[in-house]
Amino acid sequence: MSTRFVSVDRNQPLLLPPDLRDWVPEDDLVHFVIEAVNSLPGERFRFNLRGSGSTQYPSSMMLALLVYCYANGIFSGRRIERATHRDIAVRYLTGDTHPDHDTVATFRRENFEVVASCFVRVLELAREMRLLKVGTVSVDGTKLKANASKNRNVRYDRAGELVEQLEGEVRELMEQAERTDRQDEVDGQSLPEEISRRNDLKCKLEAARRRLEARAKTKAESEQADYERKLKARDEREGKAKGRHIKEPDEAPPQRGAGEPDRPRQPLDVQEQT
Repeated sequence: MSTRFVSVDRNQPLLLPPDLRDWVPEDDLVHFVIEAVNSLPGERFRFNLRGSGSTQYPSSMMLALLVYCYANGIFSGRRIERATHRDIAVRYLTGDTHPDHDTVATFRRENFEVVASCFVRVLELAREMRLLKVGTVSVDGTKLKANASKNRNVRYDRAGELVEQLEGEVRELMEQAERTDRQDEVDGQSLPEEISRRNDLKCKLEAARRRLEARAKTKAESEQADYERKLKARDEREGKAKGRHIKEPDEAPPQRGAGEPDRPRQPLDVQEQT
């Protein structure tokens, strides 16, 4: 049975924009990553040779996806999956396909050494083309105390050291991605399934708002009662210190509006008894 792959067509016309190539400018790093990966000799990546199950993503696209994301500090499989929807350059790289986080993590784990080796070769190509950085990864040998500001060419006797440096950095990036996926931390970008639907979200937001208001009201009432108890205790202490006891009035005086003058008392009509 032949192996099946998901179709990745970066020239696929769309309505908005009309062409995938219109999504990113010509000088975007993603173009270099795609072409550099495609220029590498064929590697033996692990995938489902039986052809059973769901269609698979091409290894060249998955490799370019990992190189681009790791070089730009995107390590979590969930963040990479989300980038295939949100990030224009990543959407272009994947041909607007969307491998999920399990697919990303599985591809890296099953092809760890091959991915790391190809990653280093992409960085070597970048250095050979006089690029200073690929994303956040420096490739000009500055960490080797080479004076790259005066001479970008790394001497032959230091080229081996630079390759070792790149290999170490790539391995650290790959291991960081593995640690991030093992932790599987909530990144705050996805909604739980029970509120992901818009109608459910609105209802649950309204219920949450009412609970917050009820808690705020209860807290305010409690704080007011506590304040009044402390005020009464203070007045009682001050009254005892002066030798007298302050008694609260039996009834509160009638409330008058601001600026309203006192009303004169009306005389009582007294009827004489005969």
